Amino acid sequence: MDFTATLLLFALLISSSKALDPCASQADNSDLSIIPIYGKCSPFNPPKPDSWVNTVINMAAKDPARVKYLSSLAAQKPTAVPIASGQQVLNIGNYVVKVKLGTPGQLMFMVLDTSNDVAWVPCAGCIGCSATTFSPNTSSSYGSLDCSLPQCAQVRGLSCPATGAAACSFNQSYGGDSSFSATLVQDSLGLANDILPNFAFGCINSISGGSVPPQGLLGLGRGPMSLLSQSGSVYASVFSYCLPSFKSYYFSGSLKLGPVGQPKNIRTTPLLKNPHRPSLYYVNLTGVSVGRVRVPIAPEYIAFNPNTGAGTIIDSGTVVTRFVQPVYEAIRNEFVKQVKGPFSTIGVFDTCFDATAESEAPLITLHLEGLSMKLPMENSFLHSSAGSRACLAMAPVPNNVNTALNVIANLQQQNHRFLFDVANSRLGIAREVCN
Repeated sequence: MDFTATLLLFALLISSSKALDPCASQADNSDLSIIPIYGKCSPFNPPKPDSWVNTVINMAAKDPARVKYLSSLAAQKPTAVPIASGQQVLNIGNYVVKVKLGTPGQLMFMVLDTSNDVAWVPCAGCIGCSATTFSPNTSSSYGSLDCSLPQCAQVRGLSCPATGAAACSFNQSYGGDSSFSATLVQDSLGLANDILPNFAFGCINSISGGSVPPQGLLGLGRGPMSLLSQSGSVYASVFSYCLPSFKSYYFSGSLKLGPVGQPKNIRTTPLLKNPHRPSLYYVNLTGVSVGRVRVPIAPEYIAFNPNTGAGTIIDSGTVVTRFVQPVYEAIRNEFVKQVKGPFSTIGVFDTCFDATAESEAPLITLHLEGLSMKLPMENSFLHSSAGSRACLAMAPVPNNVNTALNVIANLQQQNHRFLFDVANSRLGIAREVCN
């Protein structure tokens, strides 16, 4: 059975609550609803209920490419932003947020990505783009940015002339089989009831390939072109999100921007910045437990190393948590000791067992400096479509990643509140069911 076929065997066991209007937004002044891109309320024509989860699990097959991209990010000059280059193979994010661009605001569903620094959307007249595009001609607050402005120097692939005035244009590759050309522009960005004037983003005018997010991407990384950097003091470099499960029917996940309304009593761990990959959100992973057993792990495989870029990151775009091979093997071996076999491999998951043993299976705990995150069953296991097999929902980092980079991914983050207090260099984590 080939890899694609094996992926079709999976389904996530995730429950959801009911509401009078299941797809109604519940945003307030500073909250944005978050929906899975393949969820039932997605504007992107998601698959039918009997097949949509196959698409979700297929996304996990793209994780190795994304982890390789994350590991390839290197320190840039102050004016450079790590936008996808020819060697960058970036997974299309799983979650989108509602935003409004221009005046009057035009509704767009943009992918949420904590490891990207820039925003871009398809614009009217775009060749190869989806049906929904941003129309600059109908916005009274739209403005172009020319090559002489400092923002232009913060994007790669520039096609500016050596002298003279010209629009700030650039070309990028994306997703391995895709590329796009865009012009750097500015306009008002509406987030719930907030308006950010003169927000700089890429206005895409042509796309080749099918990997570019259909209505654009909103970067929440740390670079100078990210939402946090461009919003200045408005949000004080603070945001949090709760990602709903992939099967959630509702607009129940939320992105909270700014310090107001954030949880007060939340355990935190230091938020680290690695100069080798300055856009990414690093944390200090100190260990992993399987049930009550602390797994023996050599410190160099989880240590934060500012000289090499090694360490552990929080990423909203990777689907399944990835550990470097020695760490993953230590977790898997301890798990196998505690769970009745036999074990089998399905796709990327090599620790699958009889689902009847799941209730007795040990849960995984991630130990971070200052807090421990015990993963509930829904964040730990995947089930076959028939429900007969359960699999540990973790995998090793691909062999082509040169630096020890562990990734805590969105399947393990679901139904938790992650608070990014960049100004105070801390990350808060608390259980919060947002299905």
